[in-house]
Amino acid sequence: MMKISEINIYPVKSLKGIGLPEAQVEKRGLRHDRRWMLTDRSNVFFTQREFPRMATINVTIGDDSVKFTAKGSPQLLVPLVPGTQDRRQVTIWQNVCEGEVYQDEVNDWFSEILETDCQLVYMPEATERHVNERFDSGNDIVSFADGYPLMLLGENSVAELNSRLPERLPMNRFRPNLVVSGSDAFAEGTWNRIRIGDVTFRVVKPCVRCVMTTVDQATGEFDGKEPLKTLASYRMAKDVLPSSYESMGLSANGVLFGENLIPDSPGRIALGDPVEAMR
Repeated sequence: MMKISEINIYPVKSLKGIGLPEAQVEKRGLRHDRRWMLTDRSNVFFTQREFPRMATINVTIGDDSVKFTAKGSPQLLVPLVPGTQDRRQVTIWQNVCEGEVYQDEVNDWFSEILETDCQLVYMPEATERHVNERFDSGNDIVSFADGYPLMLLGENSVAELNSRLPERLPMNRFRPNLVVSGSDAFAEGTWNRIRIGDVTFRVVKPCVRCVMTTVDQATGEFDGKEPLKTLASYRMAKDVLPSSYESMGLSANGVLFGENLIPDSPGRIALGDPVEAMR
């Protein structure tokens, strides 16, 4: 039987993730997932692609606050919502949407750790950033995630990849929201819709992988060319989806690993929930 074996959120885009026993599914994805991000002072987003050290900043979500810790720095406690009313148009990939910027003392803490001037931004509840129009049913919105509310990956897909690598890589290299046990390697790429517990999701498109998969999530350092080098040998869009990658807006040479999901409705999911592939 296929089951959910991991549930992860990444409250601040590109900072360390949090494993959960259960989670609330909302329109944007899992509650608190990527509702915050770091940007430069021109309001353009940061990721581990440019600042791999972001992986080493720990995040803890409380009832009304967020706690950050990093080696060599005092802890930082901030309110869930900035309360500054400092609203900016922030840029993430090709999207521009409204975010609220935290106070200078908060931004100074991150700037010191990353050794570059930056600011922490929150996505207000009223902000609606839509997914790609190819897959938007009309009311499909997303947080500060790259493009879609959730990303799912199968345990055996990672196991199959690891069988080809000189050294095994942990699941956190791929930063999935949901991990499925009991499915065949890459079976997730054949699903159109799935049910997890009582919540259904559309499986809309494969996840295109980038240089972030080469960042060691424990050290915050780039760690060679793997797994991209090996994935590129057999998981290119033109090889995996020879007749349909163009209709999905994918580059022929995009490296595919994992699937992007859009929830049909809100609900709650938990570790051990059965996963059912639907027509």
